[in-house]
Amino acid sequence: MVKLGRTFIHFKPFKVLVLGDFMLDTYTTGRVKRISPEAPVPVMEVLKQESRPGGAGNVVLNLTTLGATVFAVGRIGGDTEGLELKKRLSSADTSCLLVEPGYKTPVKNRLIADSQQLIRVDFETITPIQAEFEEAIREKLEILIPQVDIVAISDYGKGFLSNRLIQTAIELARKAKIPSIVDPKGIDFQKYRGATVLKPNLSEAYAAAKCASSATLDEVAKALRPLAEILLITRSEAGISIFEADGKRFDFPVRSKEVKDVTGAGDTVLSMICLGLANGLDIQQAAQLANIAAGLSIERLGCAQITLSELAERLLEEDCDTKIFDESHTFAIRQVLKGKKYALLVLEKGQMMSNGLFRTIRQLSQKEGQELIIYVRDTEPGDELIHLLSSLHEIDYIILQTESLKNLCSEIHPHEVYLLEQDNPVKIDLAKDLLGALIRQLV
Repeated sequence: MVKLGRTFIHFKPFKVLVLGDFMLDTYTTGRVKRISPEAPVPVMEVLKQESRPGGAGNVVLNLTTLGATVFAVGRIGGDTEGLELKKRLSSADTSCLLVEPGYKTPVKNRLIADSQQLIRVDFETITPIQAEFEEAIREKLEILIPQVDIVAISDYGKGFLSNRLIQTAIELARKAKIPSIVDPKGIDFQKYRGATVLKPNLSEAYAAAKCASSATLDEVAKALRPLAEILLITRSEAGISIFEADGKRFDFPVRSKEVKDVTGAGDTVLSMICLGLANGLDIQQAAQLANIAAGLSIERLGCAQITLSELAERLLEEDCDTKIFDESHTFAIRQVLKGKKYALLVLEKGQMMSNGLFRTIRQLSQKEGQELIIYVRDTEPGDELIHLLSSLHEIDYIILQTESLKNLCSEIHPHEVYLLEQDNPVKIDLAKDLLGALIRQLV
């Protein structure tokens, strides 16, 4: 059996609790053609306006995009913005996104012209959580945390995450023997003590460690490392640095083709770390995947949600083994193929590379807007054939022997299925042949 060359193929559905500050991000997009006669400022003609969940809400969207079941725990106001925010988080369980009396949902309005952010207008008031409301949230945490695989705390310093609430979440996670990951805010990191992973950015780390800008990163880490099992510092274009409990340091450079907007990149990293740790990866593997996902995120304008499919495509540029799956990876396969149109070419046991097979691959791969997947119906395919197939850029993915062709098609729903008969492609009618005579032949 071919050794699979990546980690994310092993990902399975997981449950995560996101606790933090939820807000509404509004993007007002337009164009600037003149300067105001009233003052030396540009006049923007508004073309469109849209709203998306921000803060912890962006973390929730990132996680649901990665296939997670997410429980959102936080507060909103009983206002129009709060209702809009909850509506846009419908992909998650928002039953614990509670309305706090007298609280106003934070709104950040970004004005964008010609793909450049001109200014951001914030509508918010830092409001400490009310005692009764805090107790209600703590009760929700006691019920939910034992049911999930990981806890993510997204602190934006809006007053919701009291020290008591943070410590409750961390202690409950530790008791349930699941990881807790904190994206911190402010200069007092003591309130995060006991977390599995503490994930500040570079400036936050220096401020919390009370170190001068001339201090080395190792000196900063020495001051902060006792607070958590793992210290993970995001360093913008320099990538990610990890400091483990034994003092070992690991650096991972960022991988991005173009930097357009760093908004939300930290949320992308947090989400990918959750995905990795919840699926049994070590922190170094999770950080490398997070770095690649963050690279994809900053290539886009505004907060972007990265899919496993996009991650797979980026990994394919570095490792052709990334395109190989087997029967235990149906969740990852579905995530990778989500939203794509593709043809499935079935190769029988003992198939060798031939002129006819190569010609068929070229023919099927040239269909516009459609990708090509090879399904090898062999429990022990030859390494030589698999390596050769994986090296062909015409082939997008390879799936090794699954339980049956019928079950595979019900899982991934290909648009077209072909058999190779006497070195020529024969199209299967999914509605008839696959459910009729050909099932007996192929299953």
